[in-house]
Amino acid sequence: MHSVNVHEAKTHLSRLLEEVDRGGEVVIAKAGRPVARLVPWREGRVQRCFGRDAGLFEVPDDFDQPLPDDVVATFEQ
Repeated sequence: MHSVNVHEAKTHLSRLLEEVDRGGEVVIAKAGRPVARLVPWREGRVQRCFGRDAGLFEVPDDFDQPLPDDVVATFEQ
């Protein structure tokens, strides 16, 4: 991954796109501060599946009870 300024990105966009197409990444900076990143397009993103981890964790019955005084005191220090 390398960085180019906006002027260079506008001037050499085709070359930068070829580089990204080969798997590279390019950061575009404005006044030396990164503002954008060119990355390869990825087809077929993994679909999120609601409930995939069901049953891996059980929420305790007292999860919403107030914290013990000694724990609260630690946060208030």
